[in-house]
Amino acid sequence: MDWLTENEVEQINEASLQVLADTGVMFESEWARKLLVENGCSEGQNADSIRIPRELVAECVAESPESVRLASLDGSVAKIGPGSAPLYWTGNALNLAEGKTIRPIEKADFMSLCRVAQELDMIHAMVGPSLADYPAYSRGFVGARVIAQHTTKHIRPCIYTPEDTVAMREMAEVLAGGESLAERPLVSFGFTAVSPLRWSAMGLDAFRYSSGYGLPMMVNSEPVAGATGPVTPAGALTIGNAEALAGVVIARLLEPGRPLIFNVGFAHTMDMKTAITRTASPECTLIQAAGAQLARFHGMPSASWASSESMMTDAQASYESVLTGLIHAIGGVNIIWGAGNLESTRVMSAAQLVIDDELARMGSRIAAGIEVNEETIARDVIMEMGTEAQYLGCDHTLAHFRELVEPQLAYTGGRERWEEAGSLSMTEAAEAKVEEILASDAEMLIDEDTDAELAAIEKRWMEKLG
Repeated sequence: MDWLTENEVEQINEASLQVLADTGVMFESEWARKLLVENGCSEGQNADSIRIPRELVAECVAESPESVRLASLDGSVAKIGPGSAPLYWTGNALNLAEGKTIRPIEKADFMSLCRVAQELDMIHAMVGPSLADYPAYSRGFVGARVIAQHTTKHIRPCIYTPEDTVAMREMAEVLAGGESLAERPLVSFGFTAVSPLRWSAMGLDAFRYSSGYGLPMMVNSEPVAGATGPVTPAGALTIGNAEALAGVVIARLLEPGRPLIFNVGFAHTMDMKTAITRTASPECTLIQAAGAQLARFHGMPSASWASSESMMTDAQASYESVLTGLIHAIGGVNIIWGAGNLESTRVMSAAQLVIDDELARMGSRIAAGIEVNEETIARDVIMEMGTEAQYLGCDHTLAHFRELVEPQLAYTGGRERWEEAGSLSMTEAAEAKVEEILASDAEMLIDEDTDAELAAIEKRWMEKLG
């Protein structure tokens, strides 16, 4: 489902190209400015800003692969690109929700979140949060090891220092068992521009340190409409598109052919009453979903961030997760990030993660649409059955009933059975499932020798960066 016409997409992109060519983007690293100037760019209006000609943008976008492969430790490989079904990733956060209260996420908490995610079929990647019991420089690679230990999902750590990427790449090479990471990209990276129109030294170094191995990179723009970007959705899309395109240029110059994910779907809006950043407002949802159209226009995969403003796992959290996630799914977003997120992405909740897995199942079914052919129209079956209401036992039903999505959390069995089962609300059912998953002892999903190699990498980088 498109939110913009083809002409409107072209208008927004044209405005972004003019911003890049005439105003420019600030690049906070001298090496990046030098690289850009060597490739036809010029100094911009402000100190450290660089004007990027539209010809260079077009060249770098054209060289970006249309599809990106994402490998998982279970041996599967997901291929994403314009038109592919959505994948659902967890979110990163600072805090863990426990009922109505929160506390900083620690390593043990993250291990539990990984164990819960491992049991959820619709969660395709585990994103690393900020681990409060570890120094900032180590949180990325410590989190990556925890993911490998307790899930078989794709590994998507967050970057807290550029050197993080080297340590995490070394871990991925161990996990790949001799295969090249370009062929088996078990880990992917990403970084976000600093709106308005700025790429930080840390972000630029994250691109540089992770280049050269064919690892996917998500190029993010995250404007706050009304604060760090125009308040109008079209204006937020314009500045977001410009920032992401600038990131694509840098990534492409550093590593030609690197698989990139074009992401304007991390946009926010500013609540004008409270001056608090929102991620689940209707306008934010539209900006994020329309970002997928811009990605398709450029011929690259897309991403977005679905979340809730709710402070706890409740009805608000569910309806906002449905609003954002479903709109993104039917809008063609390839990676929907944020399963388990609350409080506008600041908090992770294990119970909400379970609920979001259910919502992802339903949303993906809706996004898949209706298959129409001679078999599914069932004209011959209808004519044969006539007025007999006996479809439950006919061969056509037996052949196709699995097209109906079976809820795994929501209750659909009638009141009497619901009461016999304990009269649980959706939140209570999710909390019960989390307790059931965590009741058994934690299982290490990689062998001892592999984990020993990861531990050695972790220790070496802790000593090097500490």
